[in-house]
Amino acid sequence: MAISKIIIFFMFVSSLFVSSSSQNCSNYTFRDNKTYAACKTLPVLNSFLHWNYYESNHSVDIAYRHTSLTASNWAAWSLNPSGGAMIGAQCLVAFRNTSGLMSAYTSPITSYRTRLEEGPLSFEVPRVAAEFDGDQITIYATIKLPNVTTAFTHVWQHGVLFGDTPGMHPSGDNLNSIGIVDFASGVTLDNNARPTTTVATRLSRKNRMKFVHGVLNVVSWGILVPIGAMLARYLRVFEIANPMWFYLHVACQLSGYVVGVAGWATGIKLGSDSPGIVHTTHRNIGITIFALATLQVLSLKFRPKPNHKYRSYWNYYHKSIGYSVIVLSAVNIFQGFDILDSEKKWKKAYIGVIIFLGAVCVVLEAITQFIIFKRKEQSADNPKVANGIDELDNV
Repeated sequence: MAISKIIIFFMFVSSLFVSSSSQNCSNYTFRDNKTYAACKTLPVLNSFLHWNYYESNHSVDIAYRHTSLTASNWAAWSLNPSGGAMIGAQCLVAFRNTSGLMSAYTSPITSYRTRLEEGPLSFEVPRVAAEFDGDQITIYATIKLPNVTTAFTHVWQHGVLFGDTPGMHPSGDNLNSIGIVDFASGVTLDNNARPTTTVATRLSRKNRMKFVHGVLNVVSWGILVPIGAMLARYLRVFEIANPMWFYLHVACQLSGYVVGVAGWATGIKLGSDSPGIVHTTHRNIGITIFALATLQVLSLKFRPKPNHKYRSYWNYYHKSIGYSVIVLSAVNIFQGFDILDSEKKWKKAYIGVIIFLGAVCVVLEAITQFIIFKRKEQSADNPKVANGIDELDNV
């Protein structure tokens, strides 16, 4: 009986501890009543991290709280995109200066002898502010996350001020104030945790799927389908390429469709895995592209013979749907780049691809119009050539 009472007592104390810990994080009330969707009670230094992640522009609003401090302390929280601890850390620093006002600024760390001097970070920080309340420094910031990933090493620290200059941080727990945070999934790892295969997969699976989704859609709708349309328009003017141009056109478009459907399916999966995050325009355009491309593929079965009276109508339908898919695909690919690629490097690469394909089209269009003009000059004396020109206009 006594043992059971002791067990109940310890369960009660444990519940109080858990409740207190939870209150310090998820139930904490900020002065402006701002709320954060995710939070983490950090394992050392009496610190807490709150955040809202916005997938639409790959940014995050954070509130970092460091308690048990005095007006003679500084506090800092940082991301390290390189994955290390101190060197490479991109810091948000805050303290109450000698004028009694709060100083909040960014500071990149490039040396172990840093004095946390103010300077720009390797990623955008549109907003940084801080407040001191009793024994707590809170840093508020908006961060445009670098790279494609949402999982980063983060480091938090505090130390003593010398005037308005941060001094060296202590040892002890300050050497263990490092971990991993995934802003999208909410998964966190502490410094003393060993990332298992399951946790590592959870941290990176979604980001890999985003990358695969982007690559599949760029290769299919953004490259293969436009090239297939170019083959149909420009190769058929050369007699030597007839009927090879048609089979190349079909092979290229069907390949683009198959790869594009795989890309579309990964997009649907990403949407289902992120129920609270919806890119409405990007999603709706993607669904429209898939529907139009499917109709285009199915219409091949109902393609009339070249001399059929409805062939010209089918050609008009075929071209209209095809060019609509190409235009919508380009628009949606750029939307995808804006969502996925905060550094715009892939966007710039795709612009280069479009410029190249456009230049090729200009040259081939000039050649095509020249050949058609020459054939029209000969059409009066050669009905066979005239029929060839009609076929060029209709196919």
